Amino acid sequence: MGTATAGKSGRGTPAAWRNWAGNVTAAPARVVTPTSVGELQDVVRRAAEDGLRVKAVGTGHSFTAAAATDGVLVRPQALSGIQAIDREAGTVTVAAGTVLKDLNLALAREGLSLTNMGDIMEQTVSGATSTGTHGTGRDSASIAAQIRALDLVTADGRLLNCSEKGTAEEREVFAAARLGIGALGIVTALTFAVEPLFLLTAREEPMAFDRVTAEFDEHVAENEHFEFYWFPHTGNCNTKRNNRSQGPAAPPGAVSSWVEDELLSNGVFQAVNSLGRAVPAAIPAIARVASRALSARTYTDIPYKVFTSPRRVRFVEMEYALPRERVVEALRELKRLVDGSQLRISFPVEVRTAPADDIPLSTASGRETAYIAVHMYKGTPFQAYFTAAERIFTAHGGRPHWGKVHTRDAEYLAGAYPRFGEFTALRDRLDPDRLFGNDYLRRVLGA
Repeated sequence: MGTATAGKSGRGTPAAWRNWAGNVTAAPARVVTPTSVGELQDVVRRAAEDGLRVKAVGTGHSFTAAAATDGVLVRPQALSGIQAIDREAGTVTVAAGTVLKDLNLALAREGLSLTNMGDIMEQTVSGATSTGTHGTGRDSASIAAQIRALDLVTADGRLLNCSEKGTAEEREVFAAARLGIGALGIVTALTFAVEPLFLLTAREEPMAFDRVTAEFDEHVAENEHFEFYWFPHTGNCNTKRNNRSQGPAAPPGAVSSWVEDELLSNGVFQAVNSLGRAVPAAIPAIARVASRALSARTYTDIPYKVFTSPRRVRFVEMEYALPRERVVEALRELKRLVDGSQLRISFPVEVRTAPADDIPLSTASGRETAYIAVHMYKGTPFQAYFTAAERIFTAHGGRPHWGKVHTRDAEYLAGAYPRFGEFTALRDRLDPDRLFGNDYLRRVLGA
């Protein structure tokens, strides 16, 4: 058996790790890139022998320190690719280090697709599911809710093959480990439900804040996938409705696509945010101009080309999941807060939905859910805005996204999740010595 490749800096010491947003760093004792599941099992056993903790990290798109460690940092990127497609069962099995973009492209070539996905596809499949990445959907839930089986290396070096069809232990682990924040072990493979490739028609339309909030329930009920963005300092929003279509495909034209997705969402948006960081007083005027520049457009394409967009402007994000019936009230409170304060917010606020699911630590566990996400441009002080927003979200029973900035602890989260104790009891059995622990998990799950 080979030895996992260790990542080193030029001086022969482990390379420091930094997340995508740059707000989290770590200095691991070892960085390893196992090329097989057997090597990964050896890495886990050796770390235990050496008294080091172990964390796997994907592409670093989380804004929390969920993957940070001073022990052994596992990079799963060598464990990638589709392992099996079962068309009869409607599933695909994929190695944990596979990037969602590569999975989406490979599935499309096979005439297949995930049912729903988030709005970017740069994460690894294991990182995305472990932190609860989601899109928006009336009937279709997060990526983790689409998992049908998973393989997990546990603290004692065992490989568990988990699904609803396994032993009692495997069923219990499967139920929780679909969204495990890395606390139960290291995921090595995931089996997702897939379906034949389909078309979505997207309708993007500017809409007044008062109208979209008044009609929110109607929009959710009438569309398979509804979301909207509110531009702080304005009464303007942009809405997006995605629904299945018989076709034909009618993707955005090259010029339209470049203007909307590259110029406005990346190039000009980068420049606008840089200006806003340098001259905060200019942000409200910029927001009014930017929100009025949007125009309606309709296009039809395969799912990943409709659900996802390139996002190269870096930011820091907080997102809370609220009971769906509370989201409009919370958003109106957020607008009043921004309007009546000296805060200067250059990023739009994103609102999405999800149906209830049965995953213990899913932000949609057991309840119809709506999400409010707030962002600040990288390098801009975000604490005042996020603190004020978090106060509103928690007052409405909010659950923080596991991979995005928040200040909640285990005491709060135990009250927010009815099945929290079920998860922590399973963790106690699988990892009593906290081999997969770190400071973040100690805060959100308890000691």
